[in-house]
Amino acid sequence: MKSITGLCVTTLAAAGLFLLPAANAQQQSPSPSTSPPTKSAPASPASIPDSKLDAAAAAVKSVSAVKDNYKQKIAQAPAADRERIAGEADTALIKAVTDKGLSVEEYTTILEVAQTDPVVKDKLVQRLK
Repeated sequence: MKSITGLCVTTLAAAGLFLLPAANAQQQSPSPSTSPPTKSAPASPASIPDSKLDAAAAAVKSVSAVKDNYKQKIAQAPAADRERIAGEADTALIKAVTDKGLSVEEYTTILEVAQTDPVVKDKLVQRLK
């Protein structure tokens, strides 16, 4: 399995967009054409079932809690332990997503669609409240 660190960072950043005011999110978000050309077309909003949106919203909350917990652990850890703790964080982030019934790929795809589709974003934001 490939390292999930980069994916988790991207996913966490995407999840953070839902919690920021719109103006702040616009300042931090990259241009809309950041998808790699080799990737298949993202799921359409109609193809994302409500159950998956529910799971994604629950996962965003779990991922955020894990991220906060491990950010603090890594900051307080001796330099020699940081890589090990980062590995534990990767595992915990994957578990936070899969425990909600999604694969990391499904979770990431839903967040990517939400970044470009206001309907999906609104549905997720409503579920996060």
